[in-house]
Amino acid sequence: MLDFDASTKERPVQQRDKTTGEPVWSVAVTNASPDVRAADKTVSVKIVAAVAPEMPPVPAAMAALGLPFVPVEFVDLAVTPYVNSANNRLAFSFRARGFRPLAVARSQEASRS
Repeated sequence: MLDFDASTKERPVQQRDKTTGEPVWSVAVTNASPDVRAADKTVSVKIVAAVAPEMPPVPAAMAALGLPFVPVEFVDLAVTPYVNSANNRLAFSFRARGFRPLAVARSQEASRS
């Protein structure tokens, strides 16, 4: 993720967390539920970590269904509400320390509860 204040066209600068000094990365997260509005299907989650996060491979159970999604859970996810000054609406900022694969069997059990 670029630090827009410090970057120039010739010299891009990686954004750093103000508290830890670690690089900030951005991952796009998609909610594939048909119940979610199209405008809300994808959000960006900022990851504060020394190295760029890598997406785990698509689980065999998901691939067998023809689904390209990798279920993950975020480590230390924080959601910060704020008012978007462009339209005066409530918005949310998502930040985490990382993510890890979520076992497909575990997510299926949770959906039955």
